Amino acid sequence: MKHKPIIELRDVHLTLGSQAGPVHILRGIDLTVNRGETVSVVGPSGSGKSSMMMIMGGLERATSGSVHVSGHNLSTMSEDALAIFRRDHVGIIFQDFHLIPAMSALENVAIPLEFSGHPNPFEAAAQGLERVGLGHRLCHQPGQLSGGEQQRVAIARALACAPDILLADEPTGNLDGQTGALVMDLLLELTSHHNTALVLITHAQELAARCNRRIHLVDGQVTDA
Repeated sequence: MKHKPIIELRDVHLTLGSQAGPVHILRGIDLTVNRGETVSVVGPSGSGKSSMMMIMGGLERATSGSVHVSGHNLSTMSEDALAIFRRDHVGIIFQDFHLIPAMSALENVAIPLEFSGHPNPFEAAAQGLERVGLGHRLCHQPGQLSGGEQQRVAIARALACAPDILLADEPTGNLDGQTGALVMDLLLELTSHHNTALVLITHAQELAARCNRRIHLVDGQVTDA
């Protein structure tokens, strides 16, 4: 029996208003991603890559078209329902880490576990940090960690609740090439272990090539998939 895609976008448009008139960000995106698949998204700046990812994560609403993720029709959900959906099904990693400066690595990773009602959030967070090679840095705050270490904390946090999909927007953009490659190794290893679908935005063609599939976005449209 054929399984339904974990992400399915059909004729998705996104139009935003501006002083100069409507701006067409996405122009009819059709895309499916299967459970456990890794997909890289490449294209010039301003082509709509991050906007498409925001729509997949329920952080931006499409102007038209259908958006189904993890069995949910995101277009019909309230803001509260979308927040619960993100908590239960989506992990997100950004270029700038977005860790809470005053909290330790352990506390940063424990936050989503606490929100989800995990019975032992700090124990699970410690296990997550161990898996990314930071079992010895649990009590360090972000400012005491290197960029690569901060991104590994962000990966542990994003995967803490075993999401169906992981959205990564230029996760190696602030790292040197060697550290970026190591972070990519970790992303691919952990998403494979959890059977998590990975959607990766990157300008680095060598990283994009490591995914199962690469798609190109130009002027808000998929040029090949």
